[in-house]
Amino acid sequence: RRIQISTPHSLGTLTNSTPPSSAKFRRGYDAQVLKPLLSFLRSTSSPFVVNPYPFFGYSIETLDFALFRPNPGLFDQHTKLLYTNMLDAQLDSVYSAMDKLGFSDVEIVIGEIGWPSEGDIDQIGVDVDTAAEFNKNLIARVDSGTGTPLMPNRTFETYIFALFNENLKSGPTSERNFGIFRSDLTPIYDIGILRPTFRSSDPVYNPRSPVRGSSSKRWCVTKAGAET
Repeated sequence: RRIQISTPHSLGTLTNSTPPSSAKFRRGYDAQVLKPLLSFLRSTSSPFVVNPYPFFGYSIETLDFALFRPNPGLFDQHTKLLYTNMLDAQLDSVYSAMDKLGFSDVEIVIGEIGWPSEGDIDQIGVDVDTAAEFNKNLIARVDSGTGTPLMPNRTFETYIFALFNENLKSGPTSERNFGIFRSDLTPIYDIGILRPTFRSSDPVYNPRSPVRGSSSKRWCVTKAGAET
């Protein structure tokens, strides 16, 4: 009970995800895989980890919806709730599916989410400025504490994909360009995480500690002088 353990899921485990209230887990996965998994997560106070990617769900018509820009939104006729961005809709689809199995109390963590800074020539909205815009808006959204229409006043632990470009990865150009840093470690854009150069005498700066670490978590570092 002291160590949380989970496993990530794509939104491919869902069916009928639009509108969010209609979402449910795919038949066969629901009772045989996800129900016992969610039961385990509840018993160990561990989160259900999902990888929502508005990038893989947007079209030219829904680009503003995916990027948290002003847009007409998506209205759910069943719940009478209006969705102003795709991430909220994706998270509430997951929540609805969990609720149908009786696990609405299990915490949701965003294990992967991001937007590429470069893509193929026929892709709309795939460039450095748009990637920076998405991640900045994402951070503001998950940090706001407003939650989603079905999960108000909640924050979601979120992991941005990715820190570095994967220049040797196969597939479309976008697959190699999700990083906020290039593979040579130089930054592509800043979403508010780059730190200024600190003087070595600065008592606040400690390169071995996270910028905003939780006091309840400990970070392991390699022992000085350890062999490779």
